[in-house]
Amino acid sequence: RLRGKCRHHGEKRRMSKDDFYQRRAGVLLHPTSLPSGILDRDVERWLGLLAGSGFSVWQVLPLGEPQGGLSPYQCISAFAMNPALMNDYPPLDKTVSGYIEFCTRNHGWLYDYALFKVLKQMFDDAPWFEWPDEWRYRQPHAMQRAFDEFKDYIAELSWEQFQLYDRWREVKQNANDKGIQLFGDIPLFVAHDSVDVWAHPEQFLLDENGMMTVVTGVPPDYYSETGQRWGNPHYNWEVMRQENYAWWLERINHQLQEFDILRIDHFRGLESAWVIKASCDTAIDGHWEKMPGDELLGKICEDAGHLPIVAEDLGIITPEVTALRKKYHLPGMSVLQFGFDEHEDNPHKPQNIKQDSVVYTGTHDNDTTKGWFNGFDDDVKKYILQTLKIFDTERHAGQIQESNADLVVDKLIDIAMNSQASLCIIPMQDCLHLGSEARMNTPGTVDENWQWSFGWEQIHDDMAADLRLRIETAKRSIK
Repeated sequence: RLRGKCRHHGEKRRMSKDDFYQRRAGVLLHPTSLPSGILDRDVERWLGLLAGSGFSVWQVLPLGEPQGGLSPYQCISAFAMNPALMNDYPPLDKTVSGYIEFCTRNHGWLYDYALFKVLKQMFDDAPWFEWPDEWRYRQPHAMQRAFDEFKDYIAELSWEQFQLYDRWREVKQNANDKGIQLFGDIPLFVAHDSVDVWAHPEQFLLDENGMMTVVTGVPPDYYSETGQRWGNPHYNWEVMRQENYAWWLERINHQLQEFDILRIDHFRGLESAWVIKASCDTAIDGHWEKMPGDELLGKICEDAGHLPIVAEDLGIITPEVTALRKKYHLPGMSVLQFGFDEHEDNPHKPQNIKQDSVVYTGTHDNDTTKGWFNGFDDDVKKYILQTLKIFDTERHAGQIQESNADLVVDKLIDIAMNSQASLCIIPMQDCLHLGSEARMNTPGTVDENWQWSFGWEQIHDDMAADLRLRIETAKRSIK
């Protein structure tokens, strides 16, 4: 059972509120998008590039182990790191300093994670809710038998996690020494076929067979006319309340050891969540249901003090969601690609972006800015160019030139940099002026996502100096 707080690296000084709202600029790039795709020497070279360019924040997607596919938002554990982030693990050595301490301090999740992986292999990767009853319901004799039979493999899996976290500590120290903060991401919900749900089924809305009664998602929006049926289980908030939100406190504290800043994905789900019957094939027939986010955030603040947390508040945002975010002094998000409509109160328009915001040209769920612009017909392109004052469309009424897409990218980067937002994040694809071929994810689809990576040969000689000048001009902090 998870009852305590995760302090496996010891107490560390956390960012103050003043530090949190200092004007900074950063880059969004998942480690799998590095040329090697892993946490090897590319990371040090990458951090050097960031520092040389004047960036002081590196934002990544969740670092967990994807469940089946490649999506970092559907992982088999809310705590474990993805073993694919390293490809050269030294042989298990229990005498290595810190290993036993790591296993002891992380026993609340580590043992269950390793046993889950063992059983997944034993049952040909079948989901836990299709396992024989003695394993599905974690009967003590079966658990002990598995531990006795596979204790060496469990030790190896624990060793992998120790190596991953040890490497990430090294990366974080290197980044912080260069004045770069690491910005992590927490999916609000966890996967059904995950160790978290298997180990704590009472904390989720499941039937007696472990099957979901309702699932998560969002209603129709910018990304999909039928909404998005994510298919994750909803939390049993009443049970979590009775347990004083111990699992959440463990999870947040665990992540705050690995990152300087955290983003809560789908933050609006803490105030009200879209609840869909498990039998429904789409998200259209769901309904909003009130959630105890205020109480949960109060517990987290009580436990950890000021939290360097960013609320992902995109989509259908109500005054209640905004009030919850502001109550706990959490910045929201603004995405410039969403700012080109006729509504003057659109929060994504540059003039409406406030200090308590993180501004993006686009996110991992958007097309690249170049691809976004090129995807429109000429009339919309002219409207965008006119709005951005790139050229006078009355005098240049001919064919839209391909070079205009690069001008749009540059303009949106400058607008983001010079906005009032305390933090400006530019996806690496936009730094490189790449098109739709470099898109990271298309929501509502499963194929060809999460695969993009850049090559060092794409970094032209004057890129760092150009970006540094933009950051300095925008009066953002350079370390």
